[in-house]
Amino acid sequence: MYAARVDERQFFTEKPEQRPASFQCPRCRRTNDYTIRWIRRTKKGQVPPGADARDRAMFDKVKDYLVRVDEDVTCKTCGKRFEIPSHRNIVFLEELEGLPKEDYDE
Repeated sequence: MYAARVDERQFFTEKPEQRPASFQCPRCRRTNDYTIRWIRRTKKGQVPPGADARDRAMFDKVKDYLVRVDEDVTCKTCGKRFEIPSHRNIVFLEELEGLPKEDYDE
């Protein structure tokens, strides 16, 4: 029988977060600012209990990242819902380090 594996989510502390973004509505073509919901996953300080050697190796490699919660937004001008025009729903925090302070908050 296999030993119980540690779930990857046990490596992180999760915290909800909101970030501003500008999108253009595909229907009315107006650009507006929207608040998008994310979950910030920050690596914990130590390996969770019950981890084996494989889990420890995985823990050493994981990085802090954001997971987008919202799939679509409602246009502030015409009121139609549209999908957020991005194929990325995960962003590593190290990619945000070069952005201006208003776009990146710790």
